[in-house]
Amino acid sequence: MASLENFSYVCSNLFEILKTYNTMKRLHTIFFLALATIVSLSVACTSTSDEPTKGFITVEDGKFIRNGEPYYFVGTNFWYGAILGSEGEGGNRERLAQELDFMKANGIDNLRILVGGEGENGLLGKIEPNLQTEPGVYNDSVLEGLDFLMMELGKRGMTAVLYFNNAWEWSGGYTQYVAWANDTPVLVPRVDGWFSYNAFAGEFVRNERAKQIFYDHLRYIITRTNRYTGIKYIDDPAIFSWQICNEPRAFSSKEVDNKEAFAEWLATSAKLIRELDPNHMISTGSEGYYGCEWDIDLCEKIHAIDEISYINCHVWPYNWKWMRGDHMREDLEKSCQNTEEYINMHLELGEKIGKPVVVEEFGMPRDDMDFRKSSTVECRDAYYTFVFDLIVKAKEQGGVFAGCNFWSWGGYAVTHVDDHEYWAKGDDYTGDPAQEQQGLNSIFVEDESTMAIIRTTNQKLGNL
Repeated sequence: MASLENFSYVCSNLFEILKTYNTMKRLHTIFFLALATIVSLSVACTSTSDEPTKGFITVEDGKFIRNGEPYYFVGTNFWYGAILGSEGEGGNRERLAQELDFMKANGIDNLRILVGGEGENGLLGKIEPNLQTEPGVYNDSVLEGLDFLMMELGKRGMTAVLYFNNAWEWSGGYTQYVAWANDTPVLVPRVDGWFSYNAFAGEFVRNERAKQIFYDHLRYIITRTNRYTGIKYIDDPAIFSWQICNEPRAFSSKEVDNKEAFAEWLATSAKLIRELDPNHMISTGSEGYYGCEWDIDLCEKIHAIDEISYINCHVWPYNWKWMRGDHMREDLEKSCQNTEEYINMHLELGEKIGKPVVVEEFGMPRDDMDFRKSSTVECRDAYYTFVFDLIVKAKEQGGVFAGCNFWSWGGYAVTHVDDHEYWAKGDDYTGDPAQEQQGLNSIFVEDESTMAIIRTTNQKLGNL
Protein backbone atom coordinates (compact mmCIF):
# COMPACT_ATOMS: atom_id res chain seq x y z
CA MET A 1 0.00 0.00 0.00
CA ALA A 2 2.89 2.40 0.64
CA SER A 3 3.76 2.70 -3.06
CA LEU A 4 0.16 3.50 -4.06
CA GLU A 5 -0.17 6.16 -1.39
CA ASN A 6 3.02 7.84 -2.52
CA PHE A 7 1.87 7.68 -6.11
CA SER A 8 -1.44 9.40 -5.20
CA TYR A 9 0.38 12.04 -3.22
CA VAL A 10 2.75 12.91 -6.04
CA CYS A 11 -0.03 13.03 -8.61
CA SER A 12 -2.23 15.28 -6.45
CA ASN A 13 0.60 17.78 -6.09
CA LEU A 14 1.73 17.99 -9.69
CA PHE A 15 -0.33 21.14 -10.35
CA GLU A 16 1.28 22.88 -7.38
CA ILE A 17 4.64 21.93 -8.80
CA LEU A 18 3.66 23.50 -12.14
CA LYS A 19 2.82 26.78 -10.42
CA THR A 20 6.09 26.84 -8.50
CA TYR A 21 8.52 26.04 -11.28
CA ASN A 22 8.55 28.21 -14.36
CA THR A 23 10.75 26.19 -16.63
CA MET A 24 9.90 22.90 -18.29
CA LYS A 25 13.43 21.70 -17.70
CA ARG A 26 13.09 21.80 -13.92
CA LEU A 27 9.61 20.30 -14.09
CA HIS A 28 10.90 17.46 -16.25
CA THR A 29 13.67 16.69 -13.73
CA ILE A 30 11.43 16.72 -10.68
CA PHE A 31 8.73 14.67 -12.34
CA PHE A 32 11.08 11.85 -13.27
CA LEU A 33 12.80 11.88 -9.89
CA ALA A 34 9.37 11.41 -8.34
CA LEU A 35 8.54 8.69 -10.81
CA ALA A 36 11.80 6.84 -9.99
CA THR A 37 10.91 6.99 -6.30
CA ILE A 38 7.46 5.57 -7.00
CA VAL A 39 8.89 2.68 -8.99
CA SER A 40 11.44 1.78 -6.30
CA LEU A 41 8.78 1.89 -3.60
CA SER A 42 6.48 -0.27 -5.70
CA VAL A 43 9.15 -2.92 -6.25
CA ALA A 44 10.00 -2.99 -2.56
CA CYS A 45 6.38 -3.39 -1.54
CA THR A 46 5.39 -6.01 -4.10
CA SER A 47 8.37 -8.37 -3.58
CA THR A 48 7.57 -11.12 -1.06
CA SER A 49 9.36 -13.79 0.90
CA ASP A 50 7.66 -16.37 -1.35
CA GLU A 51 9.98 -15.52 -4.26
CA PRO A 52 12.96 -17.69 -3.11
CA THR A 53 10.67 -20.71 -2.58
CA LYS A 54 9.61 -20.96 -6.22
CA GLY A 55 9.69 -24.62 -7.26
CA PHE A 56 9.98 -25.96 -3.71
CA ILE A 57 7.82 -28.85 -2.56
CA THR A 58 5.72 -27.83 0.43
CA VAL A 59 3.02 -29.16 2.75
CA GLU A 60 -0.59 -27.98 2.65
CA ASP A 61 -3.51 -29.61 4.48
CA GLY A 62 -1.57 -32.78 5.20
CA LYS A 63 -0.34 -33.24 1.63
CA PHE A 64 2.83 -32.53 -0.31
CA ILE A 65 2.31 -29.91 -3.01
CA ARG A 66 4.50 -29.81 -6.10
CA ASN A 67 3.83 -27.24 -8.82
CA GLY A 68 0.43 -26.54 -7.28
CA GLU A 69 -0.71 -30.18 -7.28
CA PRO A 70 -0.71 -32.97 -4.63
CA TYR A 71 2.44 -35.05 -4.90
CA TYR A 72 2.57 -38.79 -4.16
CA PHE A 73 5.65 -40.84 -4.97
CA VAL A 74 7.64 -44.03 -4.96
CA GLY A 75 11.27 -43.03 -4.42
CA THR A 76 14.35 -44.84 -3.22
CA ASN A 77 17.34 -44.73 -0.90
CA PHE A 78 20.59 -43.81 -2.63
CA TRP A 79 22.89 -43.22 0.33
CA TYR A 80 26.12 -43.20 -1.73
CA GLY A 81 25.04 -40.57 -4.27
CA ALA A 82 27.45 -37.86 -3.06
CA ILE A 83 30.39 -40.28 -3.15
CA LEU A 84 29.59 -41.27 -6.74
CA GLY A 85 29.52 -37.59 -7.66
CA SER A 86 33.10 -37.11 -6.51
CA GLU A 87 36.15 -37.08 -8.75
CA GLY A 88 38.15 -38.61 -5.91
CA GLU A 89 38.05 -41.96 -4.11
CA GLY A 90 34.87 -43.89 -4.83
CA GLY A 91 33.68 -41.40 -7.44
CA ASN A 92 32.15 -42.45 -10.73
CA ARG A 93 30.29 -39.65 -12.49
CA GLU A 94 29.53 -41.75 -15.53
CA ARG A 95 27.76 -44.30 -13.36
CA LEU A 96 25.98 -41.54 -11.43
CA ALA A 97 24.50 -40.17 -14.66
CA GLN A 98 23.42 -43.67 -15.69
CA GLU A 99 21.75 -44.29 -12.34
CA LEU A 100 19.88 -40.98 -12.30
CA ASP A 101 18.70 -41.37 -15.90
CA PHE A 102 17.45 -44.89 -15.24
CA MET A 103 15.64 -43.87 -12.06
CA LYS A 104 14.05 -40.84 -13.71
CA ALA A 105 12.86 -43.00 -16.63
CA ASN A 106 11.03 -45.17 -14.10
CA GLY A 107 9.41 -42.29 -12.23
CA ILE A 108 11.80 -42.41 -9.28
CA ASP A 109 12.42 -38.74 -8.59
CA ASN A 110 12.72 -38.62 -4.78
CA LEU A 111 16.05 -39.91 -3.45
CA ARG A 112 17.09 -40.21 0.18
CA ILE A 113 20.83 -39.51 0.36
CA LEU A 114 23.50 -39.33 3.06
CA VAL A 115 25.27 -35.95 3.19
CA GLY A 116 28.45 -37.76 4.20
CA GLY A 117 30.04 -40.02 6.78
CA GLU A 118 32.08 -39.00 9.81
CA GLY A 119 35.39 -40.22 11.19
CA GLU A 120 38.24 -42.34 9.93
CA ASN A 121 38.35 -44.85 7.11
CA GLY A 122 39.22 -48.50 7.53
CA LEU A 123 36.78 -49.45 10.31
CA LEU A 124 34.93 -52.76 10.04
CA GLY A 125 31.45 -52.37 8.61
CA LYS A 126 31.86 -48.67 7.83
CA ILE A 127 31.53 -46.86 4.52
CA GLU A 128 34.33 -44.79 3.03
CA PRO A 129 35.50 -42.26 2.06
CA ASN A 130 34.07 -40.07 4.81
CA LEU A 131 33.09 -36.43 4.58
CA GLN A 132 33.97 -35.03 8.03
CA THR A 133 37.25 -36.62 9.03
CA GLU A 134 37.65 -34.60 12.23
CA PRO A 135 35.38 -32.02 13.86
CA GLY A 136 35.12 -29.19 11.35
CA VAL A 137 37.62 -30.80 8.95
CA TYR A 138 36.07 -31.79 5.61
CA ASN A 139 37.08 -33.97 2.70
CA ASP A 140 36.54 -31.51 -0.14
CA SER A 141 36.35 -34.33 -2.66
CA VAL A 142 33.09 -35.56 -1.07
CA LEU A 143 31.76 -32.00 -0.80
CA GLU A 144 32.48 -31.60 -4.49
CA GLY A 145 30.60 -34.84 -5.10
CA LEU A 146 27.60 -33.53 -3.16
CA ASP A 147 27.61 -30.32 -5.21
CA PHE A 148 27.85 -32.25 -8.46
CA LEU A 149 25.06 -34.62 -7.40
CA MET A 150 22.73 -31.73 -6.55
CA MET A 151 23.44 -30.11 -9.91
CA GLU A 152 22.60 -33.34 -11.73
CA LEU A 153 19.40 -33.82 -9.73
CA GLY A 154 18.32 -30.29 -10.55
CA LYS A 155 18.88 -30.86 -14.27
CA ARG A 156 16.49 -33.81 -14.17
CA GLY A 157 13.81 -32.30 -11.95
CA MET A 158 14.64 -34.78 -9.17
CA THR A 159 14.87 -34.05 -5.45
CA ALA A 160 16.90 -35.29 -2.49
CA VAL A 161 16.17 -35.88 1.17
CA LEU A 162 19.59 -35.05 2.63
CA TYR A 163 20.26 -36.65 6.01
CA PHE A 164 23.09 -35.56 8.30
CA ASN A 165 23.54 -37.97 11.20
CA ASN A 166 23.12 -41.70 11.80
CA ALA A 167 22.22 -43.72 14.87
CA TRP A 168 24.16 -46.62 13.35
CA GLU A 169 27.85 -47.21 12.93
CA TRP A 170 28.05 -47.61 9.18
CA SER A 171 28.60 -43.89 8.51
CA GLY A 172 30.02 -42.75 11.86
CA GLY A 173 27.08 -40.89 13.32
CA TYR A 174 26.19 -40.91 17.03
CA THR A 175 29.17 -42.86 18.24
CA GLN A 176 31.68 -40.86 16.22
CA TYR A 177 30.40 -37.62 17.74
CA VAL A 178 30.65 -39.13 21.23
CA ALA A 179 34.17 -40.40 20.51
CA TRP A 180 35.21 -36.93 19.33
CA ALA A 181 33.65 -35.25 22.34
CA ASN A 182 35.28 -37.62 24.84
CA ASP A 183 38.52 -38.13 22.91
CA THR A 184 38.03 -41.90 22.98
CA PRO A 185 38.05 -44.63 20.30
CA VAL A 186 34.80 -45.28 18.48
CA LEU A 187 32.98 -48.56 19.20
CA VAL A 188 32.32 -51.11 16.44
CA PRO A 189 29.31 -53.42 17.04
CA ARG A 190 30.82 -56.44 15.29
CA VAL A 191 33.88 -56.09 17.52
CA ASP A 192 32.63 -54.61 20.78
CA GLY A 193 29.11 -56.10 20.77
CA TRP A 194 25.69 -54.47 20.47
CA PHE A 195 25.14 -54.00 24.17
CA SER A 196 28.28 -51.88 24.49
CA TYR A 197 27.47 -50.05 21.27
CA ASN A 198 23.94 -49.12 22.40
CA ALA A 199 25.20 -47.77 25.71
CA PHE A 200 27.89 -45.74 23.95
CA ALA A 201 25.46 -44.41 21.34
CA GLY A 202 22.97 -43.51 24.06
CA GLU A 203 25.37 -40.92 25.41
CA PHE A 204 25.04 -38.78 22.29
CA VAL A 205 21.74 -37.08 23.17
CA ARG A 206 23.09 -36.25 26.67
CA ASN A 207 26.58 -35.12 25.64
CA GLU A 208 26.60 -31.35 25.08
CA ARG A 209 29.99 -31.33 23.38
CA ALA A 210 28.96 -34.10 20.95
CA LYS A 211 25.76 -32.25 20.07
CA GLN A 212 27.63 -28.98 19.56
CA ILE A 213 29.96 -30.62 17.05
CA PHE A 214 26.86 -31.86 15.24
CA TYR A 215 25.21 -28.42 15.28
CA ASP A 216 28.39 -26.94 13.81
CA HIS A 217 28.14 -29.53 11.04
CA LEU A 218 24.56 -28.47 10.30
CA ARG A 219 25.64 -24.85 10.04
CA TYR A 220 28.52 -25.66 7.72
CA ILE A 221 26.54 -27.74 5.24
CA ILE A 222 23.32 -25.73 5.15
CA THR A 223 25.05 -22.39 4.59
CA ARG A 224 27.15 -23.63 1.65
CA THR A 225 26.88 -22.51 -1.97
CA ASN A 226 27.06 -25.09 -4.75
CA ARG A 227 30.34 -24.58 -6.62
CA TYR A 228 28.85 -25.78 -9.91
CA THR A 229 25.54 -23.95 -10.00
CA GLY A 230 26.28 -20.95 -7.79
CA ILE A 231 23.02 -21.65 -5.97
CA LYS A 232 22.97 -21.46 -2.19
CA TYR A 233 21.82 -24.72 -0.68
CA ILE A 234 19.01 -22.89 1.11
CA ASP A 235 17.71 -21.72 -2.28
CA ASP A 236 18.01 -25.02 -4.14
CA PRO A 237 14.62 -26.61 -5.01
CA ALA A 238 16.42 -29.89 -5.72
CA ILE A 239 16.45 -30.41 -1.94
CA PHE A 240 13.18 -32.04 -0.88
CA SER A 241 13.98 -31.78 2.81
CA TRP A 242 16.80 -31.59 5.31
CA GLN A 243 16.75 -34.67 7.52
CA ILE A 244 18.30 -34.63 10.96
CA CYS A 245 19.34 -38.25 11.22
CA ASN A 246 19.01 -41.73 9.82
CA GLU A 247 16.89 -43.72 12.28
CA PRO A 248 17.52 -41.52 15.34
CA ARG A 249 16.98 -43.35 18.60
CA ALA A 250 17.09 -42.45 22.27
CA PHE A 251 18.97 -45.67 23.17
CA SER A 252 17.50 -45.71 26.68
CA SER A 253 18.51 -48.46 29.08
CA LYS A 254 17.29 -49.79 32.41
CA GLU A 255 19.66 -47.37 34.09
CA VAL A 256 19.11 -44.28 31.90
CA ASP A 257 15.96 -42.92 30.25
CA ASN A 258 17.08 -40.80 27.30
CA LYS A 259 13.66 -39.99 25.84
CA GLU A 260 13.42 -36.41 27.06
CA ALA A 261 16.98 -35.60 25.97
CA PHE A 262 16.29 -37.29 22.63
CA ALA A 263 13.19 -35.21 21.91
CA GLU A 264 14.96 -32.04 23.02
CA TRP A 265 17.90 -32.71 20.68
CA LEU A 266 15.58 -33.22 17.70
CA ALA A 267 13.66 -30.05 18.54
CA THR A 268 16.86 -28.02 18.91
CA SER A 269 18.22 -29.39 15.63
CA ALA A 270 14.98 -28.61 13.78
CA LYS A 271 14.90 -25.05 15.13
CA LEU A 272 18.51 -24.48 14.11
CA ILE A 273 17.85 -25.74 10.59
CA ARG A 274 14.83 -23.46 10.30
CA GLU A 275 16.87 -20.46 11.47
CA LEU A 276 19.44 -21.21 8.78
CA ASP A 277 16.98 -22.11 6.03
CA PRO A 278 13.48 -20.63 5.80
CA ASN A 279 12.63 -22.48 2.59
CA HIS A 280 12.98 -26.24 2.86
CA MET A 281 11.00 -28.88 4.66
CA ILE A 282 12.60 -30.59 7.67
CA SER A 283 12.19 -34.23 8.75
CA THR A 284 13.35 -36.47 11.58
CA GLY A 285 14.40 -39.66 9.75
CA SER A 286 12.72 -41.72 12.47
CA GLU A 287 11.59 -45.32 12.19
CA GLY A 288 8.44 -44.16 13.95
CA TYR A 289 6.90 -46.17 16.77
CA TYR A 290 9.60 -48.85 16.67
CA GLY A 291 12.45 -46.33 16.76
CA CYS A 292 10.75 -44.41 19.57
CA GLU A 293 11.12 -47.38 21.94
CA TRP A 294 7.54 -48.51 21.25
CA ASP A 295 6.21 -45.23 22.64
CA ILE A 296 3.58 -43.69 20.37
CA ASP A 297 3.47 -40.57 22.54
CA LEU A 298 7.18 -39.99 21.93
CA CYS A 299 6.63 -40.60 18.22
CA GLU A 300 3.91 -37.96 18.21
CA LYS A 301 6.00 -35.55 20.25
CA ILE A 302 8.95 -35.52 17.86
CA HIS A 303 6.77 -35.26 14.75
CA ALA A 304 4.53 -32.56 16.21
CA ILE A 305 7.53 -30.23 16.54
CA ASP A 306 6.49 -27.10 14.62
CA GLU A 307 9.56 -27.14 12.37
CA ILE A 308 9.09 -30.81 11.41
CA SER A 309 7.16 -30.90 8.14
CA TYR A 310 6.06 -34.52 7.87
CA ILE A 311 6.05 -37.90 9.62
CA ASN A 312 8.61 -40.61 8.93
CA CYS A 313 8.41 -44.31 9.61
CA HIS A 314 10.41 -47.35 8.51
CA VAL A 315 9.23 -50.97 8.17
CA TRP A 316 11.51 -54.02 8.27
CA PRO A 317 9.70 -57.41 8.29
CA TYR A 318 12.88 -59.50 8.24
CA ASN A 319 14.88 -57.35 10.67
CA TRP A 320 11.93 -57.17 13.07
CA LYS A 321 11.44 -60.96 13.04
CA TRP A 322 8.09 -60.91 11.24
CA MET A 323 9.65 -62.99 8.48
CA ARG A 324 12.09 -65.87 8.76
CA GLY A 325 14.80 -66.12 6.14
CA ASP A 326 14.16 -69.82 5.60
CA HIS A 327 10.36 -69.46 5.56
CA MET A 328 9.86 -66.28 3.56
CA ARG A 329 6.92 -67.46 1.48
CA GLU A 330 5.10 -68.84 4.51
CA ASP A 331 5.61 -65.60 6.46
CA LEU A 332 4.75 -63.20 3.62
CA GLU A 333 1.06 -62.78 4.44
CA LYS A 334 1.78 -62.12 8.13
CA SER A 335 4.47 -59.63 7.13
CA CYS A 336 2.00 -57.73 4.96
CA GLN A 337 -0.61 -57.68 7.70
CA ASN A 338 1.88 -56.41 10.28
CA THR A 339 3.16 -53.83 7.82
CA GLU A 340 -0.31 -52.41 7.20
CA GLU A 341 -1.04 -52.24 10.91
CA TYR A 342 2.26 -50.49 11.54
CA ILE A 343 1.76 -47.97 8.74
CA ASN A 344 -1.81 -47.30 9.87
CA MET A 345 -0.55 -46.26 13.32
CA HIS A 346 1.38 -43.47 11.65
CA LEU A 347 -1.41 -42.55 9.24
CA GLU A 348 -3.68 -42.00 12.23
CA LEU A 349 -1.00 -39.77 13.71
CA GLY A 350 -0.67 -37.91 10.41
CA GLU A 351 -4.40 -37.22 10.33
CA LYS A 352 -4.31 -36.11 13.95
CA ILE A 353 -1.54 -33.53 13.55
CA GLY A 354 -2.19 -32.69 9.89
CA LYS A 355 1.07 -33.86 8.35
CA PRO A 356 1.88 -36.25 5.47
CA VAL A 357 3.45 -39.65 6.15
CA VAL A 358 6.40 -41.13 4.28
CA VAL A 359 7.58 -44.72 4.74
CA GLU A 360 11.11 -43.79 3.79
CA GLU A 361 12.68 -47.17 4.43
CA PHE A 362 11.29 -50.61 3.83
CA GLY A 363 12.82 -53.63 2.22
CA MET A 364 12.89 -57.36 1.81
CA PRO A 365 15.73 -59.77 1.03
CA ARG A 366 15.90 -61.77 -2.15
CA ASP A 367 14.16 -65.15 -1.99
CA ASP A 368 15.75 -67.67 0.37
CA MET A 369 18.38 -65.09 1.39
CA ASP A 370 20.27 -65.72 -1.84
CA PHE A 371 22.19 -62.50 -2.55
CA ARG A 372 23.13 -63.30 -6.15
CA LYS A 373 21.46 -61.22 -8.84
CA SER A 374 20.32 -64.40 -10.58
CA SER A 375 18.15 -65.36 -7.59
CA THR A 376 14.38 -64.82 -7.62
CA VAL A 377 12.52 -61.99 -5.88
CA GLU A 378 8.95 -63.29 -5.76
CA CYS A 379 8.40 -62.38 -2.09
CA ARG A 380 9.90 -58.95 -2.55
CA ASP A 381 7.73 -58.23 -5.59
CA ALA A 382 4.60 -59.27 -3.71
CA TYR A 383 5.56 -57.17 -0.70
CA TYR A 384 6.44 -54.08 -2.78
CA THR A 385 3.13 -54.37 -4.63
CA PHE A 386 1.28 -54.51 -1.32
CA VAL A 387 2.94 -51.35 0.01
CA PHE A 388 2.70 -49.45 -3.29
CA ASP A 389 -1.02 -50.20 -3.58
CA LEU A 390 -1.59 -48.49 -0.23
CA ILE A 391 -0.04 -45.30 -1.63
CA VAL A 392 -2.10 -45.47 -4.83
CA LYS A 393 -5.23 -45.86 -2.72
CA ALA A 394 -4.19 -42.88 -0.58
CA LYS A 395 -3.77 -40.73 -3.68
CA GLU A 396 -7.21 -41.72 -4.95
CA GLN A 397 -8.73 -40.78 -1.59
CA GLY A 398 -6.57 -37.72 -0.93
CA GLY A 399 -5.02 -39.39 2.11
CA VAL A 400 -1.94 -38.56 4.17
CA PHE A 401 0.11 -41.58 3.02
CA ALA A 402 2.18 -39.49 0.61
CA GLY A 403 4.98 -41.78 -0.48
CA CYS A 404 7.80 -44.18 0.20
CA ASN A 405 11.50 -44.68 -0.42
CA PHE A 406 12.30 -48.36 -0.84
CA TRP A 407 15.60 -49.58 0.55
CA SER A 408 17.51 -49.52 -1.58
CA TRP A 409 19.08 -48.67 -4.93
CA GLY A 410 21.79 -51.00 -6.29
CA GLY A 411 21.29 -50.01 -9.91
CA TYR A 412 24.23 -50.82 -12.17
CA ALA A 413 26.51 -52.07 -9.38
CA VAL A 414 28.53 -55.22 -9.92
CA THR A 415 28.67 -57.53 -6.88
CA HIS A 416 31.05 -60.35 -5.96
CA VAL A 417 28.97 -62.35 -3.50
CA ASP A 418 30.39 -65.70 -4.64
CA ASP A 419 33.78 -64.42 -3.49
CA HIS A 420 32.81 -62.16 -0.56
CA GLU A 421 29.40 -61.10 0.73
CA TYR A 422 30.43 -57.87 2.48
CA TRP A 423 31.68 -54.74 0.80
CA ALA A 424 35.45 -54.49 0.30
CA LYS A 425 37.47 -51.46 -0.70
CA GLY A 426 37.33 -51.08 -4.47
CA ASP A 427 33.92 -52.77 -4.84
CA ASP A 428 31.02 -50.93 -6.42
CA TYR A 429 28.67 -49.29 -3.96
CA THR A 430 25.27 -50.96 -3.70
CA GLY A 431 22.22 -50.00 -1.70
CA ASP A 432 23.49 -52.20 1.12
CA PRO A 433 26.01 -50.34 3.31
CA ALA A 434 29.29 -51.92 4.34
CA GLN A 435 27.90 -53.70 7.41
CA GLU A 436 25.36 -55.69 5.37
CA GLN A 437 25.64 -58.44 2.76
CA GLN A 438 25.84 -56.91 -0.69
CA GLY A 439 22.61 -57.69 -2.51
CA LEU A 440 20.59 -58.18 0.67
CA ASN A 441 18.01 -55.46 -0.03
CA SER A 442 19.35 -53.76 -3.18
CA ILE A 443 17.27 -53.33 -6.32
CA PHE A 444 19.42 -53.75 -9.44
CA VAL A 445 18.64 -52.81 -13.03
CA GLU A 446 18.52 -56.55 -13.76
CA ASP A 447 15.52 -56.92 -11.42
CA GLU A 448 13.08 -56.42 -14.27
CA SER A 449 9.98 -57.68 -12.48
CA THR A 450 10.52 -55.31 -9.54
CA MET A 451 11.28 -52.39 -11.84
CA ALA A 452 8.06 -53.04 -13.75
CA ILE A 453 6.09 -52.78 -10.49
CA ILE A 454 7.85 -49.54 -9.57
CA ARG A 455 7.31 -48.06 -13.02
CA THR A 456 3.61 -49.00 -13.13
CA THR A 457 3.02 -47.53 -9.69
CA ASN A 458 4.69 -44.24 -10.55
CA GLN A 459 2.52 -44.07 -13.67
CA LYS A 460 -0.56 -44.41 -11.46
CA LEU A 461 0.79 -41.71 -9.17
CA GLY A 462 1.31 -39.32 -12.09
CA ASN A 463 5.11 -39.31 -12.02
CA LEU A 464 5.53 -40.65 -15.56
